[in-house]
Amino acid sequence: MQGGKVAKAARSARDTAGSCFRTAVVPAAGLGTRFLPATKTVPKELLPVVDTPGIELVATEAADSGAQRLVIVTSPGKDGVVAHFVEDLVLEGTLAERGKFHLLEKVRKAQALLDVASVVQEEPLGLGHAVAQVESVLDDDEDAIAVLLPDDLVLPCGVLDVMSRVRRKRGGSVLCAIDVPKDEVSAYGVFDVAPVPDAVNPNVLRVNGMVEKPALADAPSTFAAAGRYLLDRAIFDALRRIEPGAGGELQLTDAIALLIAEGHPVHVVVHRGSRHDLGNPGGYLRAAVDFALEREEYGPALREWLHHRLGPDWDPQLTATD
Repeated sequence: MQGGKVAKAARSARDTAGSCFRTAVVPAAGLGTRFLPATKTVPKELLPVVDTPGIELVATEAADSGAQRLVIVTSPGKDGVVAHFVEDLVLEGTLAERGKFHLLEKVRKAQALLDVASVVQEEPLGLGHAVAQVESVLDDDEDAIAVLLPDDLVLPCGVLDVMSRVRRKRGGSVLCAIDVPKDEVSAYGVFDVAPVPDAVNPNVLRVNGMVEKPALADAPSTFAAAGRYLLDRAIFDALRRIEPGAGGELQLTDAIALLIAEGHPVHVVVHRGSRHDLGNPGGYLRAAVDFALEREEYGPALREWLHHRLGPDWDPQLTATD
């Protein structure tokens, strides 16, 4: 599915010279069980953060970092996520007739971001399996892809730009990490890292391996995966060669571990901003509050209400981050 003439014009006007990838991949085949019953009919990727679906926020991040195309990995019957990026002439015509041009601009934003395609993951066989479905739609000259997990909002945006610079200098694959409190490491995939002797940026580290949800005593660091991957095309060959893990799933981390074992360079960029987890209700609520507080039309009234709701000890200058 193409995003139409508007998307093509927007893409051609965008400076993508600094990016080392053209295609951004968003795995969106999950059932969203933590949000049931809402996700019985509404994909979790379309749940609004204030008034913008999470999938659009992620697509905007990808486009701003130079992506020309978004490939959404969906499951059978889960068409609504892709439909969000299709123009709705009836709705747009109605808004124009009523003079609601501000809303019209907001409705048209998603379809103008970049071209959108979809591939179907027929069975829920893991993140690695989902990424593997994308190989068939890549152009022959694409040597890297970006993978953005829609559950993760990494703020402020721009970490993909840093990751692109690291890949151009050091090759291979580049991952994103956040530094989490020690008592939270067991909830994440945690990187085993080492300094890069000639690195100017101290937040760029070499990855020696990764441990999934370790106990604190077994955690090699406090640097946890943050849902942004810039993967060399070699990842597809690695995915074909790894064995399925628990539940018969192909794990992306196992494929990355194979590449590391074979001498493929893998680095991590430690993101020092914030991260919201849209994949669970608690993180989603914090993201909505954080985004609303930054909006001129909602922020002042929300701050006042929160101040009265939470009492005089609450500091209205602090915003919730995940």
